[in-house]
Amino acid sequence: MAFPSAESRGVAGCTPARRRIAQRGACLVPWLLACVAAPLSAASPGTSVHPVVPLDHLSALKGDYFVQASPTLGCGFQVDVRYPEGYAAAPTTRSPVVYLLDGDSLFPILAATHLFLHDDDALPEAVVVGIAYGGFDPAVNRRGLDFSPPAAGAGEGQGGADAFLAFLRTELLPEVERRYRVDPARRVLVGQRRGGQVVLYSAFVDPDLFWGRIASNPAFDPGRERLFRAPAAATRHDLGLVVASGGHDRPPLREAALAWFDARRGRDAPWALHAITIPGGTHAADIGNSDRAGMRWLFADRGDAPSP
Repeated sequence: MAFPSAESRGVAGCTPARRRIAQRGACLVPWLLACVAAPLSAASPGTSVHPVVPLDHLSALKGDYFVQASPTLGCGFQVDVRYPEGYAAAPTTRSPVVYLLDGDSLFPILAATHLFLHDDDALPEAVVVGIAYGGFDPAVNRRGLDFSPPAAGAGEGQGGADAFLAFLRTELLPEVERRYRVDPARRVLVGQRRGGQVVLYSAFVDPDLFWGRIASNPAFDPGRERLFRAPAAATRHDLGLVVASGGHDRPPLREAALAWFDARRGRDAPWALHAITIPGGTHAADIGNSDRAGMRWLFADRGDAPSP
């Protein structure tokens, strides 16, 4: 069976100026038409028309897939979903929900790992949601825009984090909570490097949006100034933020993380902070270690979290 490519499923890139009203329609309309046509092109002649879900063939990642068009951003995302073990047999159970940025790469790694965290560390099972662009080509992958905060030093194709957070708040999170049995009170957002930056930024500008956050080796520029000021107030009192920095991360990122750790020490915040160093951790390859340490702290008693 030939699985449809990202392009055939309609995940197409838009111009960096996609948020201009005049360009949204031109970007979104053909994208939506491609999404509708994709299942038809994937079907064999004479067979029933059903969308192909490749993850059905991987037991540790079995779940669902859908395409989320975004009027806010004028583009769309492919969304991969892993069900908890026993999901079908527990129709009244609502699970925590973990949102993975850079789902193109992090979903197949961390969604499967969550099964082992449940087995080995007795963490609760979760619905895991990968937010993916459908490729790494800059024509498709807009992480540089979506994950960087607005700032005086933002360059062309940067500074779109506020619009991306609005997309999460008003479009994707409500859709996931409509489709699946998840607990909105226990949302977790996970990101790495540039994705870690928007995780950290969201904790400062909209702390109530997620119960837990894990920022692994976050970038700090552009927008460093906002991350060193006081965060916005929250209405909840059970929020948690994990910031993990690899001991062997790229020197500018490691230095920025250590400076931020020092700046936050002893300061009030609407979230409990767990700032950790991954010994020997590198820029990208230790995302699994950051995720495990963060998940164990978030879901354990935070006053007596198990050691990573």
